[in-house]
Amino acid sequence: MAFEPPPRLVKALGETAPDGDAWLAELPEAAERAVAERELTVERVQVPGGRSSLVLLVRRADGTPAVLKLAPPRARPQSERAALAHWGGLGAVELLDDGAEEGVLLLERLHPDVSVRSLPEAKALLEAAGTLRRLWVEPPADHVFETVAERTGRQATAMRAGADAGPEVAPLVDAALAAREELLAAPPEHRLLHGTFRQSKVLSGERMPWLAVGPDPVAGECAFDLARLVRDRVEDLIASPSGAAIVRRRIKRLAESLEVDQERLRGWTLFRAVESGVRALRVGRPKDGELLLEFADWL
Repeated sequence: MAFEPPPRLVKALGETAPDGDAWLAELPEAAERAVAERELTVERVQVPGGRSSLVLLVRRADGTPAVLKLAPPRARPQSERAALAHWGGLGAVELLDDGAEEGVLLLERLHPDVSVRSLPEAKALLEAAGTLRRLWVEPPADHVFETVAERTGRQATAMRAGADAGPEVAPLVDAALAAREELLAAPPEHRLLHGTFRQSKVLSGERMPWLAVGPDPVAGECAFDLARLVRDRVEDLIASPSGAAIVRRRIKRLAESLEVDQERLRGWTLFRAVESGVRALRVGRPKDGELLLEFADWL
């Protein structure tokens, strides 16, 4: 069968592809090769799928359902493999092969269309937070995961370049960068983090009710990981007349339930919202950028 990448993936990778990148063009052939080498039967391509990888629902030679994931080098799939191996299925999807083929992961099959976003908001946050807690473990002693300082350092450089997007953007960028400097001065712990955690990254499973997928792992303090969850369903928050108050309560509730310092969570939420907003403006998604910066202004 033809393994055409979903439009969502094509659009997302097109926004960030370096000049001369041929990964998308070579993807159908790479998918065919990966399927044949593992003796897999393909059921379908997951659509709309993610923004950084092609996901195929497959069956192994013994009939076991599984997922084959192919991701470009800039999505750091080898880092994802290392994190999944370290978690060993506790709180996260299980890695089914120990191969080191770059950019190809064979994973436990979850229910791809059922995430905690399908639950009422309060229940969704509770289940997502419980899943995240299980992922916060000590990283391997010899780990090569990017640190929070390293990742946010790269992001800070891009944010400074994007601060000229308008007079309303620069003060938020300044506040976010100042928060980052203060937060990095004395991090309270060093844990393996999911890195891109949100409700849609927690899927229903058979082995456990909810399991995390799609990490972009990073090592650092837990508040950084929790910050992305604070702004889940941001469109609903912005549309609500009490959105700012809801966000404040959400920060308080999540910080207390996961024993994270509330001000540190607020600071990382500010940084990550501004970073995402400036990046959205830079790649031509003004609506997303404006929503995120409005959200950040509440913090």
